[in-house]
Amino acid sequence: MNGILLLQIFFPVVFGSFLFCSRLFPAKRSRDIARMAVILVSAGLTIVSSFQETTECNLFGLTETISFSLRKDGLAKFFCTLVAVVWVLVGFYSISYFHTQENLALYDASFVMSLGVLQGAALSANLVTFYLFFEWMTVLTFPLVLQSRSKESVRAAKKYFFFSIAGACMCLFGIFLLSTQTNGCAFTGSLLRDADQTKVFAAALCLIFGFGTKAGMFPMHGWLIVAHPAAPAPASAILSGLVTKVGVLGIIRSLFYVIGMEYLSGSYVQTVFMTVALLTVFMGSMLAYKEQVLKKRLAYSTVSQVSYILFGLSLMTPEAFAAALLHLAAHCVIKVALFLFAGTVIHETGQERVLGLYGVGKKLPVTLFAFTIASLALVGIPPTAGFMSKWYLATAALSASVGIYSYVGPIILLISALLTAGYLFPIMADGFFPEEEEHGPSEGKALAHVRAEEKGKREGGFFMLAPLLCFAACALLLGIYAKPLYEQLFELARAAFYFH
Repeated sequence: MNGILLLQIFFPVVFGSFLFCSRLFPAKRSRDIARMAVILVSAGLTIVSSFQETTECNLFGLTETISFSLRKDGLAKFFCTLVAVVWVLVGFYSISYFHTQENLALYDASFVMSLGVLQGAALSANLVTFYLFFEWMTVLTFPLVLQSRSKESVRAAKKYFFFSIAGACMCLFGIFLLSTQTNGCAFTGSLLRDADQTKVFAAALCLIFGFGTKAGMFPMHGWLIVAHPAAPAPASAILSGLVTKVGVLGIIRSLFYVIGMEYLSGSYVQTVFMTVALLTVFMGSMLAYKEQVLKKRLAYSTVSQVSYILFGLSLMTPEAFAAALLHLAAHCVIKVALFLFAGTVIHETGQERVLGLYGVGKKLPVTLFAFTIASLALVGIPPTAGFMSKWYLATAALSASVGIYSYVGPIILLISALLTAGYLFPIMADGFFPEEEEHGPSEGKALAHVRAEEKGKREGGFFMLAPLLCFAACALLLGIYAKPLYEQLFELARAAFYFH
């Protein structure tokens, strides 16, 4: 049983490292086969592991009280399943997306090895082990942003690395403080009964903002806006769909599985957390509404939507916790779909700005249809996943004892939903139903039509279209079957709240 835990992590890391060597896979087809073989085997290991009971594996001791340990619980199974599904589908998408590109050895190796590291973060048994995987995730995802080697991508990769290191330093300081108040920072509610409240609160704030950096929380959100547009579309999908969620996972593990809600509920830490989360929700939506570059618009949208999850966590009730996890899954599949749409459009038409999508539905109708489903879900139109997760978040806020935030929260979520409709629905409308202007199309729209005529001769191929449609279908199915999933997530919430 412990062997499967180790294989989940180290199989993709070890075999993915072989992809660094171009001589082992001189042909692109052989490289694609090797990459997908490792990903599919890793996904199979995740499926097998999900049917086994909770288990823990201590590998070696780091100090007298802290060990490098793995632990598979319900939250780990939930996150590992998301990682496996996204990696398989994005891996297939990458086959067509990189069909004509060379020099992919570093990208392929980083992509596959990142799968193992994210599984390791989910399976960590204590905060120190999680932090080690968290740092390695930054190192291994850095080449994904850097892939094109352009000036823009180099600047974006440097900014991503700088913000990540700054956030990691805050996390490390928080762990230092917390380690004096716990027995090994284990995810078992190990806070000492005579803990120093001042140190606990300081550690909590450091961990919220440190891990919140990776989650795109204000004021440490700047890396998303440059990294997402500069990275290839499959990398952008991974960064937005899952890498940001590892920051969320770090906050969950720190606040709920180490410190415990009895220390933080009703404190100024909770007030700060709720305030910053709601500020980020509104700010991200407003900036996305004004942004005209497609991938930057989606990046600002990620800043906003991930903070929906953070707001749910900040309410510190089991209902809000379960709703936050539901929105985590919903946003994951929705945002991956949106970034894959952006990648297909750029790949087939060369257009990167929203204006360039004018009439794109004539050349890419199925692709735009998938975008439409994902957009409806992100806005929160029933019966999609976005509607159900936001419904549970709003009702949890109204029933929580958090004063004015019980009402301000749902109001800001509604305003954000309107802004989301404002920056996504025009893309659908202009894509499917372009208006003919009295004196002909403007220069930008005319260029869009020309580019579409030149390159937009197909939908992008099976390997690009099928994953996009799968994610769009998931955005719909997660809404239709949200209730049974929410009930399972609520059981996870109860376990996180009441084992202290």
